[in-house]
Amino acid sequence: MMQLLTLLLALLLDRLVGDPPWLWKRLPHPVVLFGAAISACDRGLNRAHWSPRRRRFGGVLAIVILLAVSLLLGTVLHRLLGPLGLFGFVLESVIAAIFLAQKSLTDHVSAVAAGLRDGGIAGGRKAVSLIVGRDPETLDEPGVCRAAIESLAENFADGVVAPALWYALLGLPGILAYKMLNTADSMIGHKSDKYRDFGWASARLDDLANWPAARLSALLIAAGALWSDGRRAGGHSLSVALRDHGLHRSPNSGWPEAAMAGALDIGLAGPRVYAGQRVSEPMMNGAGRRNLGAADIDAAVRVLQAAWLALWLVVLLAVVVSL
Repeated sequence: MMQLLTLLLALLLDRLVGDPPWLWKRLPHPVVLFGAAISACDRGLNRAHWSPRRRRFGGVLAIVILLAVSLLLGTVLHRLLGPLGLFGFVLESVIAAIFLAQKSLTDHVSAVAAGLRDGGIAGGRKAVSLIVGRDPETLDEPGVCRAAIESLAENFADGVVAPALWYALLGLPGILAYKMLNTADSMIGHKSDKYRDFGWASARLDDLANWPAARLSALLIAAGALWSDGRRAGGHSLSVALRDHGLHRSPNSGWPEAAMAGALDIGLAGPRVYAGQRVSEPMMNGAGRRNLGAADIDAAVRVLQAAWLALWLVVLLAVVVSL
């Protein structure tokens, strides 16, 4: 029960405070430290002259070491904070909140809508380039909006729901290990020549770790659509998620993105360009509206905020049941 209470407070802290820039200008964010550890493993265990098999073994060894260190650090922190009573409870909530990203996510996506309104397509492209990997210069206004909304939905799953779920299951060791794994996937999990073998284990484990959260996030988005736009939006969100999630190249990202497409009755995904390479995918909710604008980003943010509330209420219910 105390673990769930800690998570309740952490979710609230993240929602209200987020990642204050004044703090992380003075201190390195823990994820930056995770990145430094991953880079050190990359330098030591991913040599260009090694065979693919040896590089894959190096990647397995690297992620095992990184996860073991994360689990050990989380265990030590929890045991140090436990005897501190109320102060330890609040401090652990603060630490957990650092690894949640609801406020920063909605702030960054809302900035894309503001960029479109204030600076037109150039302003929207500049704002969306901060949160997506696709080439912003290839995007028209609907493309900018789709990119922002897809990022919002996908990152709700792996930036909010997944870390919350792993904290609920394993406490600080769980959320630290998850964030280490997720950071490793973002750094070395892509299929470039350098990381195709070395990042294989990180990418596969990240898919596994996100499997339950992706599906839970689709349910939460449907609940958010129900809350913000009524029964029809909620039902359509769920039905599109069940029907179209497999159209996405990721085994997990299709769930929240398809749910958001259904919630707003818009088309998401489809062809796009990353680093000059065109990725062709079918559009989720292909019959949905495609001429998107800044108001659609605002609507997606409202649905996501309602989905966050649904998550918070689920944790609260779990606390009440455990009393």
